[in-house]
Formats: sequence, C-alpha cells, structure tokens
Amino acid sequence: MADLSVAIITRNEAANIQGCLESLAWAREIVVVDQFSEDGTPEAAASCGATVFQETWHGFAKQKNIAVDRTTGPWVLSIDADERVTDSLRVEIETILGVDGPEDGYFIARKNHFCGQWIRYGGWYPDYSLRLFRRDKGRFEERAVHEKVVVQGKVGYLKHPLEHFTYASVSDYLRRMERYSGLAAREMARTGRRSRWHHLVLRPLFTFFKMYGLKLGFLDGRAGFFLAVSYAYYTFLKYYRLDSDPA
Repeated sequence: MADLSVAIITRNEAANIQGCLESLAWAREIVVVDQFSEDGTPEAAASCGATVFQETWHGFAKQKNIAVDRTTGPWVLSIDADERVTDSLRVEIETILGVDGPEDGYFIARKNHFCGQWIRYGGWYPDYSLRLFRRDKGRFEERAVHEKVVVQGKVGYLKHPLEHFTYASVSDYLRRMERYSGLAAREMARTGRRSRWHHLVLRPLFTFFKMYGLKLGFLDGRAGFFLAVSYAYYTFLKYYRLDSDPA
C-alpha cells in the first residue's frame, strides 16, 4: 500500500462515499471527518476501512484542516466524496511517493461532470486544484469559500485528472449556488469590498461572455449555455448580497 494519507470531509454523502473510498483502497490511511451525517455516511466509510471522526461544522477550510491534522502520513491527498482517483492517477501518485517528490505539492486537474455530462469547456476543465502535498508543508487557507491549499515549497502538476461527479441535478446545483453566493459575499465583506452598480451589471455580463464565448462553453451544448447563464446569475447574486445580507 502506498504511504499516503487521504483526508475527506463529509456531510450526508452516503450516495458517494463508497465509490470514492473504493478508488482509494490502495492508500495506507483514509481519514474521514464527518459532520454528524444522518444517512449512514460514517458507517459506510468505516465499512470501507476509513477512520471516521465526528466534528461540528467550522467552515470548509477549517474542516479540511482538521481532517489533515488527523492524518499521520508524510503525504496527504485531500479529496471530496464526489471525486474518484483513476488507475492512471493512482500510478502517477505512487510514482511520486516512491521517490518522495521532488516537489512539495502537486496540482491535479479535475474532469467535472454536470448532470452526467463531462463539461470540457467554459473553464471547467482542466480546473487544476492543489490536492497532493507534504503534510508538514501544506495547509488550507482559511476563508469562507473557494478554499485552497497553500504549500510552503515547490509545486508541480500531475498529468492525470480526478473524476469529479458534481451536481447530480439542476436543483442540487441551484441549492449550492444559493449557499456559495452567500459565503462569497461574506468573504468579500471580510476583506472590505463593496458592491457598486457596475458590479451588478457588467460583471455578470462579462462572466457569461467569458464562459460561453472566450472559453468555448457553447461547445458543451445546452449544458454549456445553462452553466454560463447560471454563473452570470451567481456573480450578480454575490455582489447583490454583499451589501444586503453578507452574514
């Protein structure tokens, strides 16, 4: 088994956790920090060999740091329950662990699936995120939304992507957009940003133009159009909420 620790946070992920953990069966240690799920997620994770801890919610970044802190290996892979490690990515990670680097952290691309369709354009691929890092070198930057790992050292990029099965339905997507827009507004308020009229008008229009035109979202068909429109609305919503209800 590879000398790798995996860190996962969960909340009612029974539909996803087994597939995720099965793709990680080769790792030495899997730590799941669960937010008192009510759908059997902890039991499902434990049955797949994970060590499960229960923790109240502290926000995405802090919750993920808690999971990382519970790991014991020299290398950590932070992953979400709706993501899967492919065989090609596993071999690439094992090769890196076998020679202990040479970098201190690695960005991994994600193949994002929306309602069963792999979204290739609109900025959804390759969607690099730093997920593999030396435990003593990396930490999630604590912010309300769009948390990311900051590594003290050198970083590189892996060739093979994670499979990310996000947003199983449009209703699921819209519910999360509502939540994330509030978190984004709170984060902007924390840094002293304010909303102006041009943010409400021009930024949503540019978001649509960038995703659908510049980043070729139209090549993803109806899904590409829907995502460009909904991201434009999300942009409007977070700036509107910035001066309305950022808390």
